Amino acid sequence: MIPEDMNAGVQPIDALMEGHGLKNHDVVAAAGESGLTHKEVAKARKGRRLTAHTQRRVLAAVNACLKARELPAVALAEMFNYRGR
Repeated sequence: MIPEDMNAGVQPIDALMEGHGLKNHDVVAAAGESGLTHKEVAKARKGRRLTAHTQRRVLAAVNACLKARELPAVALAEMFNYRGR
């Protein structure tokens, strides 16, 4: 059972990725050698609380995807409605 404080609900990153047609695999591929996994991206979208370090890795990978599509970068606050621990 997951404690209630570990789940922050669906995050803005989910709508952002849906809106730009990005899949979890696109983000993991764009992360390169940072070690980002599909599971971490899925957790980020579902709102399972991540560490601040993992949030920054997801942010960097999403921004790499957006840059490849010639779209503007986003800030951490636009992707998550909580601060990583």
